[in-house]
Order: sequence, then C-alpha cells, then structure tokens
Amino acid sequence: MDLESFRIYCMAKKGVEETFPFDEVTLVFKVMGKMFALTGLDSEVFTVNLKCDPDWGVELREEHEEITPGWHMSKIHWNTVDFEGELGEALLRKLIDHSYDLVVASLPKKMRLELEELE
Repeated sequence: MDLESFRIYCMAKKGVEETFPFDEVTLVFKVMGKMFALTGLDSEVFTVNLKCDPDWGVELREEHEEITPGWHMSKIHWNTVDFEGELGEALLRKLIDHSYDLVVASLPKKMRLELEELE
C-alpha cells in the first residue's frame, strides 16, 4: 500500500480528518479529534504509527519484522508498521481498521453517538 492509497483508505472512514498538528511533514489522521494513524512525509521508508491492543501488538512484533514498537509513541499501545515491507495489503488494512476501532471505542458515549450519526 502506497502513501496515497493509505491516505484514501483512512479518509474514507467515518469522522476522519487529516491534520498536520506537529509540523508540515507529519501527517496525522484523527477520528473525532483523536489520533489513530500518523506518518512522516519526509521519511526514507514509508512507515505508519498505528494504535494496537497491547497483547496483539506483542504477537505482531514477534511474527513480523516490519512491525516494531511505536517510534516516538507509547511502546505499549502503538506500533510502527513498515508499509514497504512484506506485509500484505489485507493485513495493513486490518491494522488500520484495528487502530481506528480502538480509538472509536475509547471515545465518550456522546462522541460515539455523534460519529454514528455522520454520513
């Protein structure tokens, strides 16, 4: 999955916005104002930081060399995923979906209801 495909996939999700809150080269995707994916546009290798269930994150890191503890993030709750490695597109989409779903599940009930009402 290339950067543009990643961007399109993230933006197709309900309640997502594309932001640059840190600088002009760190692209961040948020759902209802909460971050679920970020990538550096100036990186030599296309990697993405994604939120992950801690237990599954450990399992993923053991199984795939392309998945490492989140760079500049909580090493427990975030993974850095090499999108240029051998991971298939289905797994990459699953990891993006998982990150999005974790963030949505952590939203206050009022915000989850607002999200459900969006088209």
